Amino acid sequence: MNYLRELLYRLRAGESQRRIAKDLKLSRTTVSKYQAWAEAQGYLDATQPLPDAATLAAAWGEPPQPPSVASSVEPYREVVQAWVEQGVEMTAIWQHLQDDHHYRGSYSAVRRFVNQLRVKSPEVFVRVHTAPGEEAQVDFGSVGQLYDPVSGRLRNAYVFVATLCYSRHQYAELVFDQKTATWIELHHRAFESWGGVPRRIVPDNLKAAVLQALIHDPILGEAYRRMAQHYGFVISPTRPRTPQHKGKVESGVHYIQRNFMAGREFLDIQVANQHLRTWVQERAGVREHGTTHQAPLALFQAHEQAALLPLPETPFTLREVKPVMVHPDCHVRLDKSYYSVPYRYVGQTLDAYISERIVEIYHGLELVATHERSLQPGEWRTRLADYPEPKAAYLEHTPAHCQRVATRLGAATSQVVETLLGDRPLDRLRSVQAILRLEESVGGERLEAACARALHFADPSYRRIKAILNAALDREPLPDQAPAVPEHKHAFARASAEFFGATVDTEEVSA
Repeated sequence: MNYLRELLYRLRAGESQRRIAKDLKLSRTTVSKYQAWAEAQGYLDATQPLPDAATLAAAWGEPPQPPSVASSVEPYREVVQAWVEQGVEMTAIWQHLQDDHHYRGSYSAVRRFVNQLRVKSPEVFVRVHTAPGEEAQVDFGSVGQLYDPVSGRLRNAYVFVATLCYSRHQYAELVFDQKTATWIELHHRAFESWGGVPRRIVPDNLKAAVLQALIHDPILGEAYRRMAQHYGFVISPTRPRTPQHKGKVESGVHYIQRNFMAGREFLDIQVANQHLRTWVQERAGVREHGTTHQAPLALFQAHEQAALLPLPETPFTLREVKPVMVHPDCHVRLDKSYYSVPYRYVGQTLDAYISERIVEIYHGLELVATHERSLQPGEWRTRLADYPEPKAAYLEHTPAHCQRVATRLGAATSQVVETLLGDRPLDRLRSVQAILRLEESVGGERLEAACARALHFADPSYRRIKAILNAALDREPLPDQAPAVPEHKHAFARASAEFFGATVDTEEVSA
């Protein structure tokens, strides 16, 4: 549904079927089929809001799954690869497979498999010229180690470069990671520095390089697509391992590596970024570019800046999307903090949409929890409604809460609660909660009388109070005197004569 929604967004933006098919890696027939379906559904009306994923899922139904059959030559990959490297003809490879390995597949299968293994001849490329404000290319490049004043140590650093393809004017910034949040924030700062947004952004391959090699986040695509729709630009990823498709930004990265960073040392990354901003404006921006033969900054100010799309009134807040596991404590862990979700999702993997101030957790297309984002590691964002009712009641009725309820009911109840919580409060908390729940069935007046009777007989336990209420003894008057407590005196259980016989009279012996 995300790809279908992206396709509708591009069709509304006036993209051609050829361009959409190229960017989304689809056939033009498939794009035409989706366009006809969208027109029939009325989804291409630009005056109407773009349908959400749930609406598209309900309208389209279950998509067909393409068949996937492994090549019959796959079990012999290593031996076929060796033959290809030796220059063996495909017909001979097919014959060798039949003679040596009893292969029964067709020659066409061998030909298709070998064509996938062979190195293709060099391709001829055409340099594409873009109009002002039409396109920008973005990429990361390694610049070695810089000092991080936050952690107090040297760390591997990278330079983010965004190059406007018409003027070659750049935005560059040094960072310590290539995470999704950093990637999106860098785009935002680049747009702010230009005062507008280009109509197309060309990153490294969105599905392969950006997700796996560049950003190291398996769900970057969704956050990046949403950012594109918010700012109004179209993402046009390059094919894997084809740096010539984004040669303008590749040259910009190399230029910074060889010209700005080479042979220079900086106190820390903050100082380096201050020098880099000045260098982009006063050095890189005023030099004569080798292709345009004009100064990038002057060309940008004269022609390209006015052609950029205006910035939206509100900035994009979504920073990243992550898969999260719901643990048995009904919480998910995000950036060393914890957020609760309903207990029925325990053991399942959900999607966390992380914004600057809000964390939204989805189960498919359903929003199941929303929390204020934690700013410090180790914080817990918990809603008691996410727990099963018995556990929620236990957490909600804290010792302080129980003491307040008991004070409202009366002095005897308050004394019972105070006595129980004064001795192992965590162990006795459930007993106190059970005693206070008796108010729901017998009322506060009877519970107060039962507690007074239990205190009179020095047994303020839940079992005794419950027994008093069951026998209606709370309605009986208390005795005038408290029950006598016997004095414990130590005494022998048997007389000494049973062991030693009669006592001898010492006077008779002396006589």
